[in-house]
Amino acid sequence: MEPRISIITLGVKNLKKSFDFYTTLGFPSSRKPEDGIIFFKTSGVCLALYPLDELAEDVFPSLNSNPSGFSGVTFAHNTRSKVEVDSILELAKTAGGNIEKPAQNVFWGGYSGYFSDPDGYLWEIAFGDCWEFNEDGSLIIK
Repeated sequence: MEPRISIITLGVKNLKKSFDFYTTLGFPSSRKPEDGIIFFKTSGVCLALYPLDELAEDVFPSLNSNPSGFSGVTFAHNTRSKVEVDSILELAKTAGGNIEKPAQNVFWGGYSGYFSDPDGYLWEIAFGDCWEFNEDGSLIIK
């Protein structure tokens, strides 16, 4: 297996609401909710939205599609400045997301905060002055 992730799919309760949320954040897509699945172009991994019940059925027919509590998974968007962290968190709030942890200086020396999308998926928006980026915006891992 090649060490890469091609698509991350989020099971969502309301495809249109989630589509509107992510397009407001600036995620580009050539798909519409009536297509039944959304693919967003990002730098590297494709982010997909799919109806939660249908995704649960695809994985395993008897799977509970209504999980509760913290799943142990977060997504991260790394920025080039602290100002960008604050700006993106505000955009997420305006788009209908919830600020779960306001931006603040954190133990590892960076600056970050968290928001949740309409389905409760957690996104960390973070800045670290030691990070470097490729031209496409992807993080350089050393």
